[in-house]
Amino acid sequence: MNAQLTPNIIKPEKEWPQRLLGTAIILTTIWLLAGIIIIFRNDLINKRLDNMLNNFYNWCGTQGLVLEDIIIDGRDRTTLQELNEKISLNRGDNILKIDIHALKQKIEELPWIKEANIKRSYFPHVLSIQLTEKKVHAIWQINEKFYPLDADGNVINANFEITEPILLIVGEGAPQNFKLLMAILKNAGSEYISRVKVANFISQRRWNLILDDIRSGVTIKLPEEDIEGAWKKLVDLDKSKGIFKRKLTILDLRLKDKIVVKLRKGPTGELPNLSFGSEHNL
Repeated sequence: MNAQLTPNIIKPEKEWPQRLLGTAIILTTIWLLAGIIIIFRNDLINKRLDNMLNNFYNWCGTQGLVLEDIIIDGRDRTTLQELNEKISLNRGDNILKIDIHALKQKIEELPWIKEANIKRSYFPHVLSIQLTEKKVHAIWQINEKFYPLDADGNVINANFEITEPILLIVGEGAPQNFKLLMAILKNAGSEYISRVKVANFISQRRWNLILDDIRSGVTIKLPEEDIEGAWKKLVDLDKSKGIFKRKLTILDLRLKDKIVVKLRKGPTGELPNLSFGSEHNL
């Protein structure tokens, strides 16, 4: 009798539905990512929104939302011609299309403008521009030329006519160190700042100050280091001993433990309670 042989065949479970589903998910993800990339690459959403916004602005313009006037406050040294070149707007322009931020940046490029604040108003349709101009705090002399400086020591690249007494600073590197010097002088006694007529930055290392009069005032030689301590010591000495009432031409503060003075007439002398020293260059 012949035995019936059973073939060694293993039938796996049908997996094609799962494979089909996985493939579909992968393809969908790819298409979705590709669509997002295309949208962002071509900036389609932003372009569409910009078109809609422009259409809305244009419609508003047809309804009368147009620029009627520009009001400017705070202008002193800046000319109207300079402002007109930067503003470049006309009566009847669509007031909604004016880019306030870009206009602010343009105006602040002008040499005298420190800050410009711009506001739109409606009924009437007016653009209000509030200007804050830079103030000249000193004149910098370098290579026989003169430049106005603001409070931070920045050069103002504009014409400036001196109409009243103003602090003169001299020397290479002086503007970069001007703000720190003024802060030190103010902290030690603000009432003395107005007496400083000239600040000479010597060899880009230290300051010489001339008080009261450019030609005949007393010269104060400040040290390279601890300017604040030296100036405060001098101010305290003047308040207690009236040192600035003496007939002096030079007060040398470069030595740490003593102040060297030079009298207006006669040889170098000694003030009461001060160490004696001779006038010399260090």
